[in-house]
Amino acid sequence: MTFKERLLAGQKVITAEVTPPHGTDTAHFMETAKLLWPHVHAMNVTDNQRALMRMSGLACSAMLAQNGIEPIFQMTCRDRNFLGMQSDLLGAKALGINNILALTGDPVSAGDTPDAKGVFQVEAVGLLNLIHKMNEGHDLIGKELNRALDLFPGAAVNPGGRAMEPQIRRLEKKMKAGAQFFQTQIVFDRKQMEDFMQKVRPMGAKIIAGILLVRSLKTAQFLQDKVPGIFVPEDLFTRLSNAKDQSEEGIKFAAELTRDYYGMCDGVHLIAIRGEEKLIEVMNQAGLKAKA
Repeated sequence: MTFKERLLAGQKVITAEVTPPHGTDTAHFMETAKLLWPHVHAMNVTDNQRALMRMSGLACSAMLAQNGIEPIFQMTCRDRNFLGMQSDLLGAKALGINNILALTGDPVSAGDTPDAKGVFQVEAVGLLNLIHKMNEGHDLIGKELNRALDLFPGAAVNPGGRAMEPQIRRLEKKMKAGAQFFQTQIVFDRKQMEDFMQKVRPMGAKIIAGILLVRSLKTAQFLQDKVPGIFVPEDLFTRLSNAKDQSEEGIKFAAELTRDYYGMCDGVHLIAIRGEEKLIEVMNQAGLKAKA
């Protein structure tokens, strides 16, 4: 079954994230993807995440597809106008990429290229509307395409935001624009995720919960201080501080979240800051078997 078929059939999904290289050597990128693929149903490929310059996410997604790995191309509005968006969507489909995660994109000021200019002709809802139109067989100005796209669009949502209601209203807008699934921002608080799911479940939204493996106290502090939208709970700081092996404690914490979120959501999305192979141990400790 494809990622789309599995999700729409009401079955749980597991996804993971791989980052394109800072250069042209894709060996590590492909090794990581091939290592994780037996354990997940699709793999997200980031698109200059945090406005840090990397190889084209479209090219890397195509490489996965060519190797039998189902990609989810994270496509941002920051670096593209309408012409670029449409060209990349057509190219993605032609290259065997069927899943798109529509994102507004982090601001250029957050990244490593301050002289770059953000485009932001639309944000994520506008990109979803464009995908919907192209899925119906027309480009932005109404010209008929020689073949409709039939892409499977998703979007992001942040259950851990300071206020939940604006996030739910935003989710509703994205659903109306055509989003078929949602991958959440990182949420460390079970109660927040549970409250969020109780509110959105009646809407029929397919929610894949984002879980980040934190393997050191230093990383936890960096996330708390430097990454907007992420709140690291005191419980994790305490557990890492008291642990004989911070890496093992981080894996245990992530596995507990994975097991809980897998039960309450439509699936889980696993992320590691380097050391992606450790995600396999997270899944094993959580008792997940993706290909079952």
